[in-house]
Amino acid sequence: MTVQASLAGNGQELVIKIDGRFDFSAHQEFRDAYEGISATVVRYTVDMAGTSYLDSSALGMLLLLRDHAGGDNANVKIVNCNQDVRKILTISNFEQLFAIQ
Repeated sequence: MTVQASLAGNGQELVIKIDGRFDFSAHQEFRDAYEGISATVVRYTVDMAGTSYLDSSALGMLLLLRDHAGGDNANVKIVNCNQDVRKILTISNFEQLFAIQ
């Protein structure tokens, strides 16, 4: 499992790519991807094109990112989910909290 973060949109968007299994073993790496980033970031994108699996701890990590990004006012989207990952997000009602594309 790897987590890669990069800035886009003139430094206003942080793109976090997750490859492999997104579970508790990714906790510190995922937090490090967004916690030390400049305050100019206003949008967050979690790219799950390479994510094969996620568990309840991954859902919790996504909620922590949402809180970090501003809670109810956060601009966080989750993109490129495979069918299994999307099903878990849907069952968990994450479509109410995140833009899922």
